[in-house]
Amino acid sequence: MSGPVDPEDSGTYDGLATQLAAELPVWLPTQRWFAGKDRPITAVRPLSWTTVLDGDPLLLHLVVEVDQGDRTERYQLLIGSRRSQVPDVSASASIGLEAGLTCYEASGDADLTTVLLDLMAEGASIGDLSFESEPGAELATGLRAHPITSEQSNTSLVYGTQYILKLFRKLTPGLNKDLHLHRALREVGCEHVADPLGSISGTIGGETVTIGMLQRFMHDAVDGWVMATTSVRDLMADPTLPLEELGGDFAGEASRLGAAVATVHADLRTALGVEDADAAELERTVTTMLERLDRVAADVPELAQHVPGLRAAFEAVRHTPVPVEMQYVHGDLHLGQVLRTLQGWLLLDFEGEPAASLAERSKLRSVLRDVAGMLRSFDYAAQQHLVGHPADPALTERAMSWARRNRDAFCEGYAGVAGTDPRDSGDLLRALELDKAVYEVSYEHANRPDWLTVPLSSIARLMTEANQHD
Repeated sequence: MSGPVDPEDSGTYDGLATQLAAELPVWLPTQRWFAGKDRPITAVRPLSWTTVLDGDPLLLHLVVEVDQGDRTERYQLLIGSRRSQVPDVSASASIGLEAGLTCYEASGDADLTTVLLDLMAEGASIGDLSFESEPGAELATGLRAHPITSEQSNTSLVYGTQYILKLFRKLTPGLNKDLHLHRALREVGCEHVADPLGSISGTIGGETVTIGMLQRFMHDAVDGWVMATTSVRDLMADPTLPLEELGGDFAGEASRLGAAVATVHADLRTALGVEDADAAELERTVTTMLERLDRVAADVPELAQHVPGLRAAFEAVRHTPVPVEMQYVHGDLHLGQVLRTLQGWLLLDFEGEPAASLAERSKLRSVLRDVAGMLRSFDYAAQQHLVGHPADPALTERAMSWARRNRDAFCEGYAGVAGTDPRDSGDLLRALELDKAVYEVSYEHANRPDWLTVPLSSIARLMTEANQHD
């Protein structure tokens, strides 16, 4: 921090907020949930600060505006401070130490975060923050929380074995899509989501924002990505075993997952309706795909050989029969966004792609976008054990056999509920999957170059399959 701060000097801690903001250009890029690691921070301004818990310890809710060239985003932080008995939080949480006052990111401080649950149970309001429980929810209090360390774009706190609170790190105006869709699905009795139990909201510059969402924690649940990749690992361990005889065969689960996704799509239609997209909307979709292709191809030379085929695949969308039904969808569906419980599959995190703008995440989409995302995820699960190893054609074919089997099972499960098979929408589904793969090329090139072979090989395979069907 830039100078000594005494928390007793100001009940609103405006001096503390200002000095914290001065430290954040260096500190923010070290946090896994910060989305702006691709460019330097040019300025950080405190927009609002609310004293959630006063005294020693102190809990301050801070919202800052982060400038990165022509991009400006709002982020929220929980700031804890103590004069003594600093909690056991990670070194990366520490923000500053001056005049005996330690400041740190407080999501790992169970003594402080328990207050958030208690305030939701009380229905409290503090400054511009409102803490609410959902209608009919009776929340237990006094539970201690621990953060889920694998979180990326948000932070989730688990209270005992009962609740999970997601804190939306990057704040956007209005009701967060995740909370909006969970409430809508609860109203129609959807069995494939965890009902929302509470929320935290605030007001920044006259605009309401969603700060956090509380849900039931499914302590018996298994992550879909873990289940799928375990199945692939078992397959690789015994290359002689037929896929259908594999002890960890995932095809049955993939089919049930497809049925669950189709059910959620139907429930979203019931709750929030559907619109028809005309040829002009399809043309906008094609333009968006082509613009993304041009940007990524300019940065990633390895994509160049596929550009003509990709361009043709995207332009083929113009011939899709209209109207095309558009509705609310998940928006970022993959195996890491689903949980298998004893009762069945649950879908999580309906915010949409973290890197997309608010306007993009809020748009109505074809359900095929979610299907395409899950098909891409099966490819990733199949190939993750190949990354970093010398090419082995036999193992590669084994892995892709697993992917084909589970992609087909997912689509069959989806068709059993929806009444139509996603694979029958050949050009549109293929284009959406290829567009997702182009996005993955950009991501892997910037963040995990060793993984670049995964989306590139998928693009090559999809191009080859399309040519065989023509």
